[in-house]
Amino acid sequence: MLLADDHAVVRAGIRNALKEIPDLEIVSEVGDGPALFSTLAQTQFDCLLIDVTMPDFEPVTAIRQIRARYPDMKILVVSAYDDDVYVQGLLKAGVDGYHLKDQPLTDLRLAVQRVLAGERWVSSPLVDKLVSYTHAQPSSSGLTTRQCDVLRLLQQGLDNQTIAQRLGLSTKTVENHLTRLYRQLNVQSRLEAVNYAMRHPEVLALAGQSAVLPSPSSETLVQQRVTMLLVDDNARYRHQLRRMIGKVCPHATIYEAEDIGEAVHLTQRVALQLALVDVVLGEEDGIRCTRRIKALSPTSRVVLISAYPDREFHRLGLEAGAVAFLDKKDLDAATLRQIIDDTIA
Repeated sequence: MLLADDHAVVRAGIRNALKEIPDLEIVSEVGDGPALFSTLAQTQFDCLLIDVTMPDFEPVTAIRQIRARYPDMKILVVSAYDDDVYVQGLLKAGVDGYHLKDQPLTDLRLAVQRVLAGERWVSSPLVDKLVSYTHAQPSSSGLTTRQCDVLRLLQQGLDNQTIAQRLGLSTKTVENHLTRLYRQLNVQSRLEAVNYAMRHPEVLALAGQSAVLPSPSSETLVQQRVTMLLVDDNARYRHQLRRMIGKVCPHATIYEAEDIGEAVHLTQRVALQLALVDVVLGEEDGIRCTRRIKALSPTSRVVLISAYPDREFHRLGLEAGAVAFLDKKDLDAATLRQIIDDTIA
């Protein structure tokens, strides 16, 4: 097996998890695209286990090339991304399996064994999405969630290649999304698209039901409408949080920001009811963001969240106007339901 992941600690964890599989040997490890292609050319491998979000590696195009050059080699993707369009693109490109990193290690061992046995593998949390959910669910403006992601990154001044890396897509796929986005907004260029979004922030609002297709549940969903802002510099976490909110409150209108500037811009133009703000925003901080939101929209409720809860952060956050300070690991569906219920009460 060839193991490809740009994080040495992740490679070590995978190596340790797979060492109990009989007759399996990880003979090489690589951490970027050029090293991967060089190593593949030097050795005949039975299986490639890969996280496709490595440096200098365009996922879908590269996988197609690898599949064409090494048709007998098994390819198992191990990734943190659960975007269904992303998964479908890689499956169509020729991978034999797609495994989510947050699944138990026993499942990873099973995934490797199944793929080596000639079977296909898809992590169980992805199965229902691939069968019943499409990414064409529109936002309140008619844009798809992927188009909203692309437009938000356009506003940050990113080029197509960087957008592709951020979203785990090929550059060509980003170009296709841009073509459809321009047509949808009736604009002709990146600048016009960004200006349109600045004048009409509602174009980036996502409805809760478009974030996830809720399944029947005995738990009561929040049926009232609520306008929410998620402020976090981690796009992957915002996506996860957006999906969780969609399950709890399908009628929510959800905006996103990754820094204070974006958050302020949206607060000035949207009748905001609730904001979930990470304490750490890159080089900025969520406490200052809370003050700005409360100054512009005193009736908005702000809940600070953090992966590193700290007593001093808690004190300063409440002084800035936040109504609560939560550890991210405690932010589950039940807690979100209570927060939203308190907001609309």
